[in-house]
Amino acid sequence: PPRPRLPPPSPQSAMGKDGLNTTVSDAESIRGKNPQFLIEKITRMKIYEDQFWMEHCFALNAEGVVDVACGLKYVAGTCGGNRRPAPFLCLLLKMLQIQPEKSIIREYISNDTYKYVRVLGATYLRLTGQPMEIYQYLEPLLSDFRKIRYKTNEETIFKTS
Repeated sequence: PPRPRLPPPSPQSAMGKDGLNTTVSDAESIRGKNPQFLIEKITRMKIYEDQFWMEHCFALNAEGVVDVACGLKYVAGTCGGNRRPAPFLCLLLKMLQIQPEKSIIREYISNDTYKYVRVLGATYLRLTGQPMEIYQYLEPLLSDFRKIRYKTNEETIFKTS
């Protein structure tokens, strides 16, 4: 006889029973699913196991994300031999978990002092926003010509021009 299938995880929980890496209970679904699920499962699991996540992102709120994001030195996804998640990607997942208000995201984007806070807010809005608000808030960033450092898979850091 075929094995019974387990029910899918609830849309409110990414990890299930332990409740450690769950989306806030009043979060809105993005395109019909849990916001965390915008980052693929293997990458999410690597983030949950990463030391940066455990030390810096575990109990953050929207204000704490800004404090940690002020210390970012580059933008990256996963990099290196073990494809470790970069701090930028860890903070992006945390933002997807806590789902800050739109006004807070607009403040991230309007931050002129810390360019990586701005990039983090813009990336979050691009993932979760509606087309008109993406156009409205991200088009003015085209006139921001500051260089952004990004890390490739081989751990090489480049600056955008």
